[in-house]
Amino acid sequence: MDDGDDRNNSRRANPVDKHVGERVRMRRMLLGMSQEKLGENLGLTFQQVQKYEKGVNRIGASRLFDLAQVLGVPIQFFYENMPASVSGLVAVPGMSEPGGENYVADFLSSRDSVELNKAFARITDPRVRRSIVDMVKSVAGDDTPTVAGE
Repeated sequence: MDDGDDRNNSRRANPVDKHVGERVRMRRMLLGMSQEKLGENLGLTFQQVQKYEKGVNRIGASRLFDLAQVLGVPIQFFYENMPASVSGLVAVPGMSEPGGENYVADFLSSRDSVELNKAFARITDPRVRRSIVDMVKSVAGDDTPTVAGE
């Protein structure tokens, strides 16, 4: 048995637990829900929610079920976009993004990104939205022309 290894690594987040925790955090933030509110809905402290989100504490099956219900997502949501390096699975050719980059999940995992996304979604004028996209691309150094209706 490898019990010694488990004790030495007990404070290090397992990559799968970390990914699931990041997905919990992303969904909670997209809903505009605080860690305290999520904890209340689950009968937990916000510290426990923090530990789940960081992947320090593993989320059990029944708790994952409860999280899915509170956050309004299917259980599979927590495993989506898991990098092959984490899951150990090999991507099927033609069925994944080239390079395996998970830029959308990375983008939505910060508070600034969520706020930017929500504010952008409230802009109703398509020309203004297009101008903002062009400006951001320019600031980011992306010279790729924008196609209308994209």
